[in-house]
Amino acid sequence: MTASTPLARRADPDPSGTTTARRSPKAVLKEVFGFDSFRPLQGEVVEHVAGGGNALVLFPTGRGKSLCFQIPAICRHGVGIVVSPLLALIHDQVEALRQAGVAAAALHSGLGADEAYAVRDAARDGALDLLYVTPERLLTPAFLDFLAGIDIALFAIDEAHCVSQWGHDFRPEYAGLGRLGELFPDIPLIALTATADPRTREDIVRSLRLEDARIFESSFDRPNISYTITERAEPRRQLIDFLARHKGASGIVYCLSRRSVEETAEWLTTKGIRALPYHAGLDGRIRAANQNAFLREDGLVLVATVAFGMGIDKPDVRFVAHMDLPSSVEAYYQETGRAGRDGLPAEAFMVFGTKDVLLRRRMIDEGSAPDTVKRVERAKLEALIGICETCDCRRQAILRHFGEAHPGHCMNCDTCREPVERFDGTVAAQKLLSAIVRTGERFGAGHVADVLMGKPTEKVVRFGHDKLKTFGVGGEMDAKGWGSVLRQLVSLGVVGVDHEAFGALRLEEGAREILKGERPVMLRAARAPARRDRRRGGTAPEADAGTPEAALFEKLREIRAALAREQAVPAYVVFGDAALWSMVAVQPRTLAEMRTVSGVGDEKLKRYGAVFLEVIDGWRGGQDG
Repeated sequence: MTASTPLARRADPDPSGTTTARRSPKAVLKEVFGFDSFRPLQGEVVEHVAGGGNALVLFPTGRGKSLCFQIPAICRHGVGIVVSPLLALIHDQVEALRQAGVAAAALHSGLGADEAYAVRDAARDGALDLLYVTPERLLTPAFLDFLAGIDIALFAIDEAHCVSQWGHDFRPEYAGLGRLGELFPDIPLIALTATADPRTREDIVRSLRLEDARIFESSFDRPNISYTITERAEPRRQLIDFLARHKGASGIVYCLSRRSVEETAEWLTTKGIRALPYHAGLDGRIRAANQNAFLREDGLVLVATVAFGMGIDKPDVRFVAHMDLPSSVEAYYQETGRAGRDGLPAEAFMVFGTKDVLLRRRMIDEGSAPDTVKRVERAKLEALIGICETCDCRRQAILRHFGEAHPGHCMNCDTCREPVERFDGTVAAQKLLSAIVRTGERFGAGHVADVLMGKPTEKVVRFGHDKLKTFGVGGEMDAKGWGSVLRQLVSLGVVGVDHEAFGALRLEEGAREILKGERPVMLRAARAPARRDRRRGGTAPEADAGTPEAALFEKLREIRAALAREQAVPAYVVFGDAALWSMVAVQPRTLAEMRTVSGVGDEKLKRYGAVFLEVIDGWRGGQDG
């Protein structure tokens, strides 16, 4: 069923007018979505909301947040009103629901008058399970009047962190959503987000007036994502080496500037990697076409600024690479969380260097935000730098930021796979701090390093710095080594950078204690970027090239792609990679056996079961032959 297919009518509402559940959540989970059991906490959320309770759901991306409001909306009388910030996301979620046999629709500015009337009539007639809208439309007087005249099952506010100015994706139009509780006090409201630190959670509760809501918080850990953060050396070579581990996979490469996006996409194309750019400066039609290509095609790399991605509902993104430092831990977690939503192995990769830190700090300092907001932004950036510079488990450091304890030693991040060499850097720190002081706190990193290494450059000689006591005392390290020491001291906050004085280094609070020997400093030893086993962090453990199972998976991908093209929908709307791998594992011979495959509900069995069985049968015949 495509987006233009007429809306299916639901069963007539209970004549008593009550809002009790019409179907059991467990039955809907199996019959509609094709899953045998709920994930941890998911079932509790569904039962609570289906029973009329308010909820705040803090689940990581890929943990099944959408089912937490979709199933209760199907179970309860009336239509579930879903507030979502992006039209592209709304379109794909509505189409995915329709593919599963759910009566879903959206109201937005892209609809013609007749289409919009048809959607409203369907909602009034009780023919809809879910109706998606943007926050801008929801709060208009006309739409609120419309809502007053229909039977509402629940309100769901997706990407709820947008209500908080401390969140990384603050949307002013979300601020008014707290009115829903006043206008519709008897309708359950569920707010959901994948990224919220304690301050942002408090704002969500206050802004949406969810003081009486039950809070459901699962672990923010994404164990299927492998984290790698490596020192910036030759970023393009590092990127191409990383992408070599993900041939034929879909992924996102994030860059900070529009120019870098376009140059990187063009360069990747010259290297035989199909890559498209995405940023806010592109012509709207080109930007939309590139996003649609990424959502609908396999094996495409999208090079993008952070203008792309919030709420992207593509489950088979196998990697996310950052060529520049994000703005905060929340932004990094949200952006890396676009990988591996289907639960299969995925990889997050980032190159990181001193210039990243200085640029991000300068962007904050020169921004137009109030000083109070700047202080928060600086603190969030410092927290991310700490994760980049940590010698310990990165997963542990990320989760600690969200208030969650983790024992470390995850063995799925670079610092666990290859423990970081540490050294007592107190003397090195003292040398560097002394050189900064003795040169008058007027010079940048390169000049200070030249003094330490004893390089009599024209500039060093001109200022008489070859006569200083610190000249040549750091000959045990090269420029890269001193750069690493400086970066860590910057991240520790004991060295600052004066942007208005061309990057001059200066001592900050705590530096004097180090110089006096009152504060020891343990530093991460600089090392060359590791070249990992190409199989680690690949598309999936089952995808070893050359195996019969991999060949079957590719055949299933081919028929899925053909079916998706016929309907002009993303391939994952037909079936996700996880469902295809489940078919590979089960290798069903009948429709009854296909019904046992995870992710195959009644409607999709009817639509696609015979087609996929034929492919599996043909492959099996080739194996037997």
